Amino acid sequence: MNEIDLRSDTVTRPTKGMMQAMMTAEVGDDVYKEDPTINALEKKLADMFGMDEALFFPTGSMANQAAIKLHTQPGEQLICDKWAHVFNYEGGGVSFNSGVSCKLVDGDRGMITASQVEENINAPDFYHSPLTTLVCLENTTNKGGGACYELETIQEIRKVCDRHELGLHLDGARLFNAFAEKDYTPKDFGKVFDTISVCLSKGLGTPMGSVLIGKKSLMKNAIRVRKVLGGGMRQVGFMAAAGIYALDNHLEQLKKDNDRAAELSELLAQQPYVKSLEPTETNIIIFYLKDDVKELEFMQKLDEKNIRISNMGQGKLRIVTHHDYTEEMHQFFMETLQEIRF
Repeated sequence: MNEIDLRSDTVTRPTKGMMQAMMTAEVGDDVYKEDPTINALEKKLADMFGMDEALFFPTGSMANQAAIKLHTQPGEQLICDKWAHVFNYEGGGVSFNSGVSCKLVDGDRGMITASQVEENINAPDFYHSPLTTLVCLENTTNKGGGACYELETIQEIRKVCDRHELGLHLDGARLFNAFAEKDYTPKDFGKVFDTISVCLSKGLGTPMGSVLIGKKSLMKNAIRVRKVLGGGMRQVGFMAAAGIYALDNHLEQLKKDNDRAAELSELLAQQPYVKSLEPTETNIIIFYLKDDVKELEFMQKLDEKNIRISNMGQGKLRIVTHHDYTEEMHQFFMETLQEIRF
């Protein structure tokens, strides 16, 4: 049995079909906007979401940071959940790149409500407080265990943003996993968000890349911000070809990833060493061991079977399924979880 790496869905390798698409891609200099494959990927995603424009970024963090910079001015404030990726996992970029602070909301598994947004908006005429100008949502939530927003909740938040003239950005790093589970479409999201970042290197399995999609009024400055952040690229169409291939061929796999995660979650709930689990909606499982079970000892038992998962600290363990996690691996992991004893 090969190594079973479930630390993240970023550990995948390109499939043979994806490699072929990459190696035969027509490329050009993207700094001059002359890479035809990049241009095709950007148009494909803009059309998919029914939005005006799209721009390729090397990473999801850079795409999110560019979006925040497009929406805000230094000294302003954005609203997000306390577990939001833009606050916890982007190296303090909100403050470093944009000079913006975060008003953190105590949501549910990384998700916030319209009423919580409303009550956390600073009064615009009270000049002692930062001016609130942006709301950032995350779907699915990473630290919240792959939780998915309901479309109705997002629409309610959009109404609050409209009333208070706030921008609305979506960190959609695993958005396609949500689409595989929920009864909404990319165009539904394109109607409610001003900007959306989607990651190609997680569930879709490409080697790198995210795309920022948005309204023309904001996106007109996106390429300038990308340049400021160091994101000028040349023949990057090789990566865009991987993204196009993934969008054409890997979307159905996401449902399998989600289903396998659900099976693992159900099995973990029955094990005597597990104290609790977060609800599992997509491809991320968050669980906690009982107080008398040491995390390092548990991880060692998995390591002996050549299985790797993530320790997120504070007792939180994470499993993420992906397209390199085969059915054979799945059955072996299920058997291993049932055999572990302390």
